[in-house]
Amino acid sequence: MKTSTARAIQCSAALAAAGLLLTACGSSGGSGGSGGSGGSAQAAPATFKGRGPITYVAGKDTTGTVQTIIDRWNKAHPKEKVTFIQLPTDADSQRQQMIQNAETKSDAYTVLATDVVWTSEFAAHQWIEPLPAQQFPLGRMLKPVVETGQYRGRLYAVPASSNGGLLFYRTDLLKKAGITEPPTTWAQMTADCAEVKKLPEAKSMSCYAGQFQKYEGLTVNFAEAVNSAGGRIVDADGKPDVDTPQAKKGLDFLVKSFKDGTIPKEAITYQEEDGRQAFQSGKLVFLNNWPYVYSLAQKSAIKGKFAVAPLPGLNGPGASSLGGANLALSSFAKNKATALDFMKFFTSEESSTYFLKNASLASPYADLYDNAALDKQFPYLPDLKQSITKAVPRPRVVQYGDVTAAVQNEVYAALTGKKSSGQALKDLQADLQKLTAQ
Repeated sequence: MKTSTARAIQCSAALAAAGLLLTACGSSGGSGGSGGSGGSAQAAPATFKGRGPITYVAGKDTTGTVQTIIDRWNKAHPKEKVTFIQLPTDADSQRQQMIQNAETKSDAYTVLATDVVWTSEFAAHQWIEPLPAQQFPLGRMLKPVVETGQYRGRLYAVPASSNGGLLFYRTDLLKKAGITEPPTTWAQMTADCAEVKKLPEAKSMSCYAGQFQKYEGLTVNFAEAVNSAGGRIVDADGKPDVDTPQAKKGLDFLVKSFKDGTIPKEAITYQEEDGRQAFQSGKLVFLNNWPYVYSLAQKSAIKGKFAVAPLPGLNGPGASSLGGANLALSSFAKNKATALDFMKFFTSEESSTYFLKNASLASPYADLYDNAALDKQFPYLPDLKQSITKAVPRPRVVQYGDVTAAVQNEVYAALTGKKSSGQALKDLQADLQKLTAQ
């Protein structure tokens, strides 16, 4: 994606594009009580009374699209205006500020743009209201996306955008190197890089990057590496299962890539925007990032020189972590009737289409991926739909903040050479067993 403070996904998970979380991004830091049962979350549904001004709280809008949608609402509802409160770009800081607001029971925040992995924690602590599921067109949305907003059989957050990791690559350079198809495995990707780097204009380029700073993006990239090697972080029952040969193959890929230069050393500080800027400025041949990069890269110097493909894996196409942003309603807010109507407006298919066209944000609506006109404008949509439907969720646990912090600490230690992959995974297994036993 957790209580007191700290994670990114979007995630980015994360980071926010268009004021929506990228990573599906979550949070790190102590969870101070987030291990509660959450049984109290089965409170009576809110009455959604009160009309008047409200606030919409999300990460910094990097595209200018969110205010446009809010302006449309405000023009039609002059007595129920929405004020956009922009938080920092990283999801850790966003989550921290939302939790601080909730712990003081402040009504300053009304509608929250939350990472998809925050639902269990926020619902269990009664920081957000259960929502009337029948009032939202959930049946038209992709099922895995809808499930991210549910906790103990009830809807607590409505999908505003989804997210699946994609491989961005330089088509011009691959073509010049005689490579006609994007790689489907890690070995193919590194081999393709070696060929590209033989080109005079590519000698100083690095091969590949994702998000490896110690924040939620590292959890996302680690999970993708593990899942793409046939491993998993937890099993179907939520029990830790990370000290395995398969998980080691995934972590080994990242560790060895840093050691041999496939991943540049500076990528240890990369969040989503760092990687995007490196790719757009010609420093990378391949980039693992969220689809929001597409529209921005189309406005850069590499317009027409890049394309998108599914993430590669150990023996074939890999598996993305599931990202995205949901809208939740603060339990302490005023004017909840207005808030509910605004959430319907903001998460409508019309608004989702606008965000797709203007910010490359992945829609939760299934039919937008089968629209011929949109597919022509955004040729990556079939790959994105596959990425989302086959994505693996990060652990859906109430104590997510502690879980992702443990992942980040151990994986970062392996990437920086402080621990071997095997030792890091053994220690992570022990950490997760303690956390999930609470």
